[in-house]
Amino acid sequence: MTADSTRLCTLTDGHAGNVRQAQALARALGQAAQDIVLAPHAPWRWLAPRKLPGSAQAFGPAFRAAWDAPPALAIGCGRQAALATRLLRERGSRVIQILDPRIDPSHWDLVIAPEHDGLTGPNVLTLLGSLNPVDEAWLTDARAAFPAFAALPSPRTATLVGGGSAHYAFDIAAFERLAARLDEAATDGSLLVTTSRRTPADVVAALRQRFASRADTVLWCDPSDGPNPYAGLLAWADRIVCTPDSVNMLSEACATAAPVQVFEPERVGGRPRRFLDALQQRGRIRALNGAITPFAVEPLRETARIAADVRARLMR
Repeated sequence: MTADSTRLCTLTDGHAGNVRQAQALARALGQAAQDIVLAPHAPWRWLAPRKLPGSAQAFGPAFRAAWDAPPALAIGCGRQAALATRLLRERGSRVIQILDPRIDPSHWDLVIAPEHDGLTGPNVLTLLGSLNPVDEAWLTDARAAFPAFAALPSPRTATLVGGGSAHYAFDIAAFERLAARLDEAATDGSLLVTTSRRTPADVVAALRQRFASRADTVLWCDPSDGPNPYAGLLAWADRIVCTPDSVNMLSEACATAAPVQVFEPERVGGRPRRFLDALQQRGRIRALNGAITPFAVEPLRETARIAADVRARLMR
């Protein structure tokens, strides 16, 4: 079957981190994309990206429509999407899979994986961290969306609070250590704090109790606090403090022009520790030890580099 040369689609399981990476690459390629959220059925939900008979029925009507009218280029992110992109390649689409599919990369035209995963191959593109939308245009739009932050006292310290992971335990005890560190280090200017979907409820409660009434502080924990100001925090930050648990969050912080100091990177294990070590060796982050001191940085803009490589390989 001939693919539609005018169409690009992204395919994900709907999880925010996967959606963000797939959409960031589509945006960097300069093309409008149809975003397909897969609705996996058993047994494919358990076995993806491995194929079984009848796989065209694996992911619901939106995917079936793409199967019937294949796009020119399909970008998938996550394990479920790895099967969807693999199937669309057989229908004539060029396909890109983001994150290690855990089977032979030759099933895709390109696989994009973080360096710390250690995946290699002739069609594998590696990057430091994760794909994200943060560039000068994105930051300019974010400043325009949150103009009130310009009036906050400088230096503006954006603090990105995540949650626990398999490689780092961010619990109430870790939060208390972070809060004490901020009390010592962020003594001037203003503090802009945001949590993530993964932040434990007891940490959110403690964070509100500790910082809600503090002067010159912006605090966002959930929609009851108003529109999510995450983009504005990154755009207006003079300096950024970040918990060490999320590669995506750290990658976006490092794509700004602000120095990034990471809380307790030494407590992280596994593959994410290799990512943190690479950032430290590159001089892009420092551990949050003592005062928050400025240092010169170069924004980490891996998405633009990867997009240029994709154009050269697949879109000539």
